Amino acid sequence: MSDDRLIVALDTPTAIAAHELTQRIGDAVSFYKIGLGMLTTGGLALANELKQEHGKRIFLDMKLFDISATIEAAVRGLAQFDLDFLTVHGDPHVVRAAKEGAAGSNLKILGVTILTSLDRGDLDAGLMKSGDMQDLVLERAGNALNAGADGVIASPHEAAAIRALPESKDRLIVTPGVRPAGAALGDQKRVATPGAAIKEGADHIVVGRPVWQAPNPSEAAQAILAELP
Repeated sequence: MSDDRLIVALDTPTAIAAHELTQRIGDAVSFYKIGLGMLTTGGLALANELKQEHGKRIFLDMKLFDISATIEAAVRGLAQFDLDFLTVHGDPHVVRAAKEGAAGSNLKILGVTILTSLDRGDLDAGLMKSGDMQDLVLERAGNALNAGADGVIASPHEAAAIRALPESKDRLIVTPGVRPAGAALGDQKRVATPGAAIKEGADHIVVGRPVWQAPNPSEAAQAILAELP
């Protein structure tokens, strides 16, 4: 199996298209992310098939946020599928409830700090706390880890600072917003190359469009893996 530090985001329009993509990629990738946008088009069934029938690792990117009882129930239901990673918002009450729901399973709960598509202007527009972006990410990461998160989601720009936190020891850092050199940024605003993200402390990098929009997705994935230290 491939180096599982690379997680390919299956952000295709439908689960059928995503399934076809995984067949084209083959053994070049062993870890896939399935997001909220695919949930209504068969995403959960695809996640289960890739895990159980093809031995892939699965990152279910739901970014759950709700009251504690609802989070706990939702995560308990998802944990039965034996998936690998699940995202929830990094608010402490959400993380604690998610860990309760995941109890007894191998599902890792990852807290979202601040989305990599956002910058300070976006936070201002959303009436979010003032302050430097990196300081806010570090604060949210520390709060999520102290609440029991198995890891956090953060941009490559904050990975090294999060890795330096005492709370991050033996925890996961997963970085979206990763783009190979020369790739279009799309809607991402805080990005880095694959090699730079790993060097900054990321355990896993998430790459979507540069792989699934490539003429040869398998070769695109292998080229990204070749950049990793």
